[in-house]
Amino acid sequence: MLKKNYSWLLACGFWILVSNSLDYPAFSTNLTPNLSVVLERENVNSGARSLCSEQNLETLTTQLLQDLPSYTNRASQRARRLSRSSDVYSYMLVAGRPEFTPLPLNLEEYSTDAPKSTGSGVEQVFFTSLGRQYIGKKGVELQEFHWLLLTKTKSGWRLVMMFTQTGAYPKQQPLSPPRDSSYGAIAQGVKTWLRDCQGGSVR
Repeated sequence: MLKKNYSWLLACGFWILVSNSLDYPAFSTNLTPNLSVVLERENVNSGARSLCSEQNLETLTTQLLQDLPSYTNRASQRARRLSRSSDVYSYMLVAGRPEFTPLPLNLEEYSTDAPKSTGSGVEQVFFTSLGRQYIGKKGVELQEFHWLLLTKTKSGWRLVMMFTQTGAYPKQQPLSPPRDSSYGAIAQGVKTWLRDCQGGSVR
């Protein structure tokens, strides 16, 4: 008897739900996903991913350098939260002036960690950045010159290595020797931007 009443209650509840969805179009619409909206979003994301994987290096670099200060500064902030013992904080103000004329690749001269096969399928980008470094409460402006090495894979562009030289700005002082900056905040900003670009979140 209880089983029969339980089945009857289920049938009534289902009938009320169906009749309400027919009487109120808005309620009915909410029950069914808007397929056109879902497809449109998928097309936009796939289009952005395709753009980042297929576009040439010059176009990619132009978009990258526009966004790089914000990506680099977020990476610097994360590093500060992880290491609270350091009193030296750096911020990137602007990045630009890209150059694409390659240099002969002999990376072992600059880093013992350079991969042996780096010369194959690697593109070179040179750009400058202006930043401000705080030592305690004192701010110093620095101009940096970056040598960025990228490779194009099936899933998009990837950072191979990065080297940086630093000099004071606007004082004309000798630049520091090239250092491997592949794990610094700027390189982390480049990696994150490339990941977001491939994921379709860069516009």
